[in-house]
Amino acid sequence: MTTGTTTGRTTEAAAGGPAAEERLRRWRLVLGGEGADGTGRALAGRDAAMDGALTALYGGRDSGGNRGGGSGGRSAGLGGSAPSVARWLGDIRTYFPTSVVQIMQRDAIDRLGLAALLLEPEMLEAVEADVHLVGTLLSLNKAMPETTKETARAVVRTVVKDIEKRLATRTRATLTGALDRSARISRPRHRDIDWDRTIRANLKNYLPEQGTVVPERLIGYGRAARSVKKEVVLCIDQSGSMAASVVYASVFGAVLASMRSLDTRLVVFDTAVVDLTDQLDDPVDVLFGTQLGGGTDINRALAYCQSRITRPAETVVVLISDLYEGGIRDEMLKRVAAMKASGVQFVTLLALSDEGAPAYDREHAAALAELGAPAFACTPDLFPDVMAAALEKRPLPVPDPELPHP
Repeated sequence: MTTGTTTGRTTEAAAGGPAAEERLRRWRLVLGGEGADGTGRALAGRDAAMDGALTALYGGRDSGGNRGGGSGGRSAGLGGSAPSVARWLGDIRTYFPTSVVQIMQRDAIDRLGLAALLLEPEMLEAVEADVHLVGTLLSLNKAMPETTKETARAVVRTVVKDIEKRLATRTRATLTGALDRSARISRPRHRDIDWDRTIRANLKNYLPEQGTVVPERLIGYGRAARSVKKEVVLCIDQSGSMAASVVYASVFGAVLASMRSLDTRLVVFDTAVVDLTDQLDDPVDVLFGTQLGGGTDINRALAYCQSRITRPAETVVVLISDLYEGGIRDEMLKRVAAMKASGVQFVTLLALSDEGAPAYDREHAAALAELGAPAFACTPDLFPDVMAAALEKRPLPVPDPELPHP
């Protein structure tokens, strides 16, 4: 029956022309050429090489002894040597686009237990760098030999520069506008007049016969660049599940610190608290100052942040955490309530990444929402708008959980 099915599909492909033939080719690459795949197609040349790269990852046994392709999976594997893995990394970069390469690298690390090989410089030079790879490297930081650290820093710096290029300009522009609007003055120069608010404030002086408004009171933007107007505290959970958030938060911290109108502090925590503010001029230094993994004590971290607040009404605290608290829950909530009562704008982000909300403590999230600090996942593209709203003391643009994030 298998032979008949295969012959039938081969004949159908021939009758259907190039489009059907291409479908068979793709199915053959997906199914892996087992006896019952039903395509009846042999691969050669570039297709055979692509199939070999896929088989090496998805045909072998993962680190738990399970077949990558199910009970009938392919039988090859990457082996445990750095040279063979480095060759495979080179192959997949040749045959697949960058987005696919990054997924395959992630799968290789997770399924085949290859994290230890990333401690070798030749391996790091072969990989396609992305946020997830940076998270893996940071988790291995303490075990990394000196011969590998410079290569690892170069890989991390490449990713950081890409993120900065994508986000820094828009972040500065968005927050500069928010700071100017929050510093309105009553006797503005002509170029500083906020016409929208001025007109709304003077609608009672509308003269219908003239079709105009007489502005008795002018509202203008202040110039926020010359002095510090606001303080920002980024409080970042560095438990292992927050790796991507740590990377993005470190880059944003460096961008915010570069703005003279903001006084920015960056604090990371697990069961201990580390203030990395003095390293904010270089986000790579910040990242290598973190230690992914371990427990979580949000209460202790917030206690430290609270002790550093000098102007509550002009301060925004951003807690980035999945809210799995290992410290004192009631004390944590009391601290948030106390900060908000003093005038602090408190923002809770379950994640700062492109991947949506991770697993998180829903009970703690609900308790924070009752305090007026709703917890939500935030993409890097949305973060400048969230910060602008917090600086202006406007409602936060909380994304609809039922809709895809921008």
